[in-house]
This record gives sequence, structure tokens and C-alpha cells, in this order.
Amino acid sequence: MRAAVGLVALLTGLGVPAPAAASTLDPAATASSTPAPTVEEQRLDRAVPQEILRRSGFATVAPEFERALDGARSYEQAERVVLRQGARLWERAVDRAQGRGPEGGDLSRDDDRPLYWARLGMTREVREWEPGFELSDRRRAALLGQLERSSRGQDSLRYPGRGKGVKRILVTGFDPFTLDRDVRISNPSGATALALDGTVIRTADGPARVETAVFPVRWQDFADGTVERTLRRRLPHVDLFATVSQGRVGRFDIERTNGAWRGGFADNDNVGRTGTIPVTDPATQPQWTSTTLQYADVAAANTGRFPVYDNTGVTEIPAGGTTAVVRPDGPTPGSTARAGGGGDYLSNEIAYRATLLRDRLGLGASLPGGHVHTPVLQFGPGNTDPATGAVTDPGFVRNRLDIVAQVREIVRVAAEAAFVGTGRTRG
Repeated sequence: MRAAVGLVALLTGLGVPAPAAASTLDPAATASSTPAPTVEEQRLDRAVPQEILRRSGFATVAPEFERALDGARSYEQAERVVLRQGARLWERAVDRAQGRGPEGGDLSRDDDRPLYWARLGMTREVREWEPGFELSDRRRAALLGQLERSSRGQDSLRYPGRGKGVKRILVTGFDPFTLDRDVRISNPSGATALALDGTVIRTADGPARVETAVFPVRWQDFADGTVERTLRRRLPHVDLFATVSQGRVGRFDIERTNGAWRGGFADNDNVGRTGTIPVTDPATQPQWTSTTLQYADVAAANTGRFPVYDNTGVTEIPAGGTTAVVRPDGPTPGSTARAGGGGDYLSNEIAYRATLLRDRLGLGASLPGGHVHTPVLQFGPGNTDPATGAVTDPGFVRNRLDIVAQVREIVRVAAEAAFVGTGRTRG
């Protein structure tokens, strides 16, 4: 998920207008007792999402959830249903991606899209649910939050006992996005999260256990602290973290620098946000944060099919200036951020928030962590028309599998470079 300017350029190059930014209601406003479906949820009724759900076996998720929710006779029972069913969805998606359990249809197991569309079916059920007891707007919102967290793996980031020399790695991915351009879109970072969750990577310094989570492509969730809420308790106890998202065509980027700026590109609810990234204690907020991943080692290694770049460029307003300029070698002293190496969209923001949290927790250079941008996941030849194209093809699957495998190798190389011979393991 690169800068808004990069996305606009990509869409323009394809001859498709980019989604326009839009405003939203004040989040503090009181919602109706049965709020209308969100923009994301409204896309669920299109033919492509329904085909993806049907061909993966996930078409039954929302109806089963609806029946379970309708059986709740109190808010406490509803909470249990939401937490149980949300966690079950995440586990089911992980199991399918990792070859466990039934395929459920002919859609390839590596596909991240069934999880995304099934979750939206569940959130829509909560939003439209009319229980037989009083349900305040605040409590409905709490149920939605619990469902989001449990179905994204955010509250199941649990590592087993250390064991001798076992490292702990945390990897995050994203939902599909730009769905009004092509509703068929998959996000290889989300597919990576499903493929790696709970797996063990073998390094020259021993085994490393990987835990993963997926984040929404929505500005408001980030402003509400979803990244910090998920990572704050985990970062002090992991040995390496990598936030991952989709970036440029045909290449990986290890983003050296992250900027404190939102560029305004529309999110999955067609909402845009422009301005400084909102964080707690803005008085001490830096304009820039930096990766502590072993970027030189990763860029030099043969990790797979796609080239990997150490991306040092940013866009800044120089100290004392008023005009934004591109700096290929990183920010200059006292400058104001306008785009990090990863742009000014939510990929840059998750990288900024995660590395800022790392620094504010006092972990700094002792904890390797930063952002990895994957290549854009492309459909195969002859299947590029969003209006008439198939939801999948052999080239599409091969591209996704290659990207996922290369992310895994990038993480392995980064971990090996950080820890071989150091003996470092966090408590």
C-alpha cells in the first residue's frame, strides 16, 4: 500500500479513476439502533465476493453466525458468540491457507479473500441485528470491535514457552483495498499472514516461531489505536517484527524511513484523511521513524523471484521551507514529513506507528523491526479486465504463492542477520 500519489498514478495508468476521498460522520455521534451497512459491507452483495465465498466454502460463515447470534438472550451471551465465532473464522482461514481441513471449493488455499468477505458478512450481521433485549449503540460498537479483533488474529498473538534458543517473530498484513477499481483484488500481505501464522522458520541460529495478524484499510481504525492496542503488549517480548503491505509492481522494498503524514487517499470505506498522523502525546511526536530491520542483508540476499530494494527515499518540506521535495537519500534535519519511503497511506502509517511504539517503549535499536512492501499482486495474461475477468487464474495464484514464499525468506534472512552469533533473545 504505497503513497496516495503512487496509487493515483497506478490507477490513472490503467485508465481508471481513483476513488475520491469522502467525509464521514463524527465518530462520537450517536448511531441509530440498527445502523446502515458500511461502504465495505455494501460491496459484499456484488457477484464477485459471492463467488469467492461460494468457491471457498466460506459462504456459510455469515448465516451460521446469524443463527448463533439470534440465539443470544443477553449481551454477555452475545459477547461469547462474537468472540468464539470471530476466532473460529480466523482459525478456519489459517487452517485452509496451511492445508488443514477441507478446501471447501476449487479456490486455491492460499487465497486471503474468503476471510475478508466472510468477516464483512459477520460485521453486517452485528450491525443489523435486532436482539430481544436492549442493545445500546456503545455495546453494539463493542461487539463489532471484538469481532474485528478476534477474526483478524489480533488477540491470539500467543507464543509457546521459549525453549532453548527459540525466537519470536511478529508479522502483520492488510485487507484487500482499492476494491472499487477491481473488486477481485487480493492482498499478498494478508495471504502471507495466513500462511505464516503459527509456523516455525528455521534459521542458522535456531528456530523462530511466527505469529501474525491482519489490519483493516480504514483511517479511523488507525486513529482509534488499533495498531498500538494490538502491539503494545507484544513488542517487548518478540525478537523481530515486520509490518507487510502491497507496494509497487515487480519489486519488494524494505522501507528505511516512515513519515508522520496522512496523504488523504480513500480507504475501504471511501474516506480520506489528510494531516499529521494522530498519536498519543503529539507534543513528543517525531516527523520520522526508522527501520531497524537488517535491510542491507535482506537486499543483498537471493530471497526469491522479485528484486528487493533498500528504499531510502522520502518526501519532505525542508526546515524553513514551504514546498515539498523528494529526497532520495532520506530526510534532512528539521524537515516536515510529507511521505515516508512507503508513501503517505496506511502502509506508511502502520510502519510509523509500530516503530514509534518500539521507540517509546524504550526498545529502539535492540528490537529489529520495520516495513516490507511486496510487489503488486497481478492477474495472469488475458485476465486483467475488472469487468469481465475471472476471480482467479493460474498466473494469479503463482504470483501470490511466489510473493508469500519470498516474504517468508525475507523474514528468515532478517532474523538470521540480526541474531546469528549474538545470542540475543527477548524475555
